Amino acid sequence: MDGILTDTSAKTAAQRWLDDFASAVASGDAARIALLFADECHWRDILAFTWDLHTTSGAAAIAERMAPLCAKMGFSALQLAKGSTPPRLVTRAGTAAIETIFTFETAVGPCKGVVRLVSQGGALRAWTLMTALDEIRGHEDPANGKRWQDVDWKRNFGGENWADRRRQATAYADRDPAVLVVGAAQAGLMAAARLSMLGIDTLAIERKPRLGDSWRDRYHALTLHNETRVNHFPYMPFPRSWPVFIPKDMLANWFELYAEAMELNIWTGTELTSASYDDTEKRWTVTLKRADGSDRTMHTRHIVFCNGVSSVPRWPDLPGLKEFRGAVHHSGDYGSGLDWQGKRALVLGTGTSGHDVAQDLAVSGAAEVSIIQNGPTLIVSLKEAQSPYALYDEDIPFEDCDLLATSFPYPIYSRAHQQLTIKNAEADKDLLEGLKKRGFKLTSGPDGTGWQVMYQNRGGGYYFDAGCSQMVVDGRIGLVQFADIERFCAEGVRLKDGTVRAADLIVLATGYEGQKEAVRGIVGDAATDRIGSVWGFDEEGELAGMWRPTGHPGAWFLAGGLAQCRIFSKVLALQIKARELGITSQP
Repeated sequence: MDGILTDTSAKTAAQRWLDDFASAVASGDAARIALLFADECHWRDILAFTWDLHTTSGAAAIAERMAPLCAKMGFSALQLAKGSTPPRLVTRAGTAAIETIFTFETAVGPCKGVVRLVSQGGALRAWTLMTALDEIRGHEDPANGKRWQDVDWKRNFGGENWADRRRQATAYADRDPAVLVVGAAQAGLMAAARLSMLGIDTLAIERKPRLGDSWRDRYHALTLHNETRVNHFPYMPFPRSWPVFIPKDMLANWFELYAEAMELNIWTGTELTSASYDDTEKRWTVTLKRADGSDRTMHTRHIVFCNGVSSVPRWPDLPGLKEFRGAVHHSGDYGSGLDWQGKRALVLGTGTSGHDVAQDLAVSGAAEVSIIQNGPTLIVSLKEAQSPYALYDEDIPFEDCDLLATSFPYPIYSRAHQQLTIKNAEADKDLLEGLKKRGFKLTSGPDGTGWQVMYQNRGGGYYFDAGCSQMVVDGRIGLVQFADIERFCAEGVRLKDGTVRAADLIVLATGYEGQKEAVRGIVGDAATDRIGSVWGFDEEGELAGMWRPTGHPGAWFLAGGLAQCRIFSKVLALQIKARELGITSQP
């Protein structure tokens, strides 16, 4: 790689590959296309050539798939992206490559892409390629500035003003929405914003009485564990004055500000109680229970479930727990450690919530706190946990960071996280050794891929240490292995050796039901089963049923961290817009 760059610049080398690629695609010759890819290579397509997300691996497989799709979609105008980060030499997942952002056109609209070129056999060949639809031609997002070309220079004296129009839009007195978004936390707000900016009539509902209560009502000490710099909302980044880690109430209040500024149609205190789909009419019939107790029946073509991976608490059936004479809370409604000063507490679960609750209790003056571990847990210090976001520290535009973040196909994504996990463990060696000596069981995730892959596979199983792990090491917080418990009892828990750990409070930090299962009681068993898998990686390394078509027409899901929701809310909105326009015949 260095030798090639000595003779020619990264920009010139990247341009040469793009020219060769355009020529090969124009020829329709799969063999010519295959020659431009390395022995190990992967192509991730995000809506540019199919109305879905797909990853294809291997030069022959990529070429065979790409040749007919490029011809069908009218692939053209391939060039280096103007105004974006120029081609540059980077190291990704331990591999040196020329990383290049480019643009192209299809019959649907303008697209963006990222290619990483590696040296092989004296030539540059593609190691990873990502292609993504950016906009639908003729239906561009007005946030790009074009909305200001249509200025109303007059004033409507004696007529409706902005406030009047907003009240009418939100009331839905004479119409039904094209899209119903269920849940108005970060995923729901971002989905509603993206859809609304594309001119799709969207109503978001939130069962809590106030926007942000899904965060505001959680345990007192909750603060985000990833940095503000990666968590911005689309269209409205957080102020630069905000703290590195956002407190829950600060984020909750932002929800209200965002909804108002983005002119989103939202009903709070509203719950979706039933939904049924008519395959002939291609629409849902939904019943909404309003804050005043009344019901409203609506018809909508799409439902986007943004009920989150933390919406329905999981209450395990634990032997003897009903005999316990103290208080039992799920971590989601635990409250504050200040309520339990001088009391004894047991916290079941060693993920993020379990550790946070245990630490809150201990520092708030609880007399005795022990955490119960039911399986190996990945522990990484809060500082080291930010390493997957190093891309956002690079001196490039924020939009380019988002584009590059989506450009890693799963095999490279997982390899990068394996390497990061090893580095994290080396940096956290003393902490991890201390935990082992205390009997704490550790894991590095499936195949050593770390916490992000764990999150996307199962939604938890890890903790970013904000101090609780050291308290376990120091003995300030006790440790009990679930395997050593015989049963819960009136006093607390009885261990298999006959001893009893007494408690006044048991907190179940046992997680939440999956997002798909949370809708079963609303849409019924048949529709839920038809939806198929939601969350977790499929055979191509894409998240199943998430921000992409499910097995049920008109049923969509969006969830994840703030960065995921920001990036993929656009992907979801483009797909729904395409269906509203009739561009795709997919249900």
